[in-house]
Amino acid sequence: MGTVVVGYVPKPEGEAALTKAIEEARLRGTKLVVVNSHRGGQDFDADAARRAESEMDAVKAKLDAAGVEHDLRQLVRGFEPAEDLISIAEANDAELIVIGLRRRSPVGKLILGSNAQRILLDAHCPVLAVKAD
Repeated sequence: MGTVVVGYVPKPEGEAALTKAIEEARLRGTKLVVVNSHRGGQDFDADAARRAESEMDAVKAKLDAAGVEHDLRQLVRGFEPAEDLISIAEANDAELIVIGLRRRSPVGKLILGSNAQRILLDAHCPVLAVKAD
């Protein structure tokens, strides 16, 4: 069985990516691996950990309701999110990575987010970039 890997953040772009990844996993008949990566450090305290756990509980409920086989990975390792996502995609021999992008101002459109750019350039498999509404 193949795997679809999605980078999830609790923002509109993360929700858009998760929705599309569920759709892709269904179409392909694959397992879905959801990756939520935090760099950690001083900003990731006990309150942030509780919020992150609550957010991932909501993701699990959505996946259970969708009936998609899934695996949730919440990482706080000090790595960049792109590094975690690419590593997990390679380890799971992913056939697709799904990421979300946010709308940007005209000036911001000149520069794609560094994590998105790294994933697009370094991934071993196709990457589907989904724009948030």
